Amino acid sequence: MGTHYSGTEEEVKALDAYIKLMRAAESVTTRVHRHLAHKGLTVSRFGVLEALYHLGPLSQSDLGRKLLKSGGNITLVVDNLEKLGLVRRERLSGDRRYVEVHLTEQGRQLIGEVFPVHVRAVVDEMKILAEPEQEQLGFLCRKLGMKLGNQPKPTD
Repeated sequence: MGTHYSGTEEEVKALDAYIKLMRAAESVTTRVHRHLAHKGLTVSRFGVLEALYHLGPLSQSDLGRKLLKSGGNITLVVDNLEKLGLVRRERLSGDRRYVEVHLTEQGRQLIGEVFPVHVRAVVDEMKILAEPEQEQLGFLCRKLGMKLGNQPKPTD
């Protein structure tokens, strides 16, 4: 379903593309993450566990930047993961304001079990596109996300 807005051709095309992008993203995200509920994970909890699994211990602010989440949201997610025994916080002795988040052994086991299922779900979803289409989609998403080549020049 496209837009019902009757603006300029440019507006209608942009809105139509945006609606399709958002609907596709929501639809794919819902299907890919369906398996997480069986393990008591939300998308945000999974994101934190996955980042720590692949990148090692990170500060909460680094986690927020990686996952595009606010500091308050990351704090809540880490609090919940800590209550479940999946992560632990560690203050660095040199700077007590800096708190690193680490996976516990239980967290490492859980993400080690869940991540291959996640990869399979992503691969299954993306199979609808041929390999060159997947590459093109990746390029277009990066271009849109970063507004490549379309950054305004800084003014003094």
